Amino acid sequence: MRIQEATKEALRELDLIGVQCGCWRTVTGSCRNCLQRELSIHLQNKGFNCHLCKSKWKSSAKIPAGEHTYLEVVEKSSTAKRAGDKGVVIELNFQAEFKMGKANESYNKLIRRLPDLFVGKAERLKALIKILCSAAKKCMKEKKMHLAPWRKQKYMQAKWLGSYVRTKTTAVAPLPVGFPDRPQIPKVSMLTFDLRENSPRLHYAAVEVAC
Repeated sequence: MRIQEATKEALRELDLIGVQCGCWRTVTGSCRNCLQRELSIHLQNKGFNCHLCKSKWKSSAKIPAGEHTYLEVVEKSSTAKRAGDKGVVIELNFQAEFKMGKANESYNKLIRRLPDLFVGKAERLKALIKILCSAAKKCMKEKKMHLAPWRKQKYMQAKWLGSYVRTKTTAVAPLPVGFPDRPQIPKVSMLTFDLRENSPRLHYAAVEVAC
């Protein structure tokens, strides 16, 4: 609950000041990667040992390959600092991860009860995934449709409960607009360009300028 309240407070602060996107991607609204980075930094400033986690898994006979990013808070005094142990998982788009376009009303009603922001331990998340994936399977069976492999329980578990890499986030300055790698060419105005100094052999006649 302490981490959840701190996360909600940090999101409110970021909503007020705005998230300055530091990547090249063109996005509508907030950039997920940059929002996660800024949220992680805010939680670190509040004293939480927060990491950006990236899970990645290979394809198998049952599920396709994929990758996912989320946040994790590990107690500083805990042995969960080891890569194989899980801390408190933070997912910013939890409800959206389980939405299905052709679901029935019973399944949609269940999904609407999910929060957008999930903050909880791995055990609770694992139990929720099992319930939701079971409901998705039942929904597709009633509609006589095939359950997509990326909706299966094994795929969903790989997102948050599979092997992953932790990264300690730090503040990143936003990239400049334009082409920073291109050398800057000095601009010269023809109104101030001295022809005699730069082209001494150039012959020219005086002209009268009418204002």
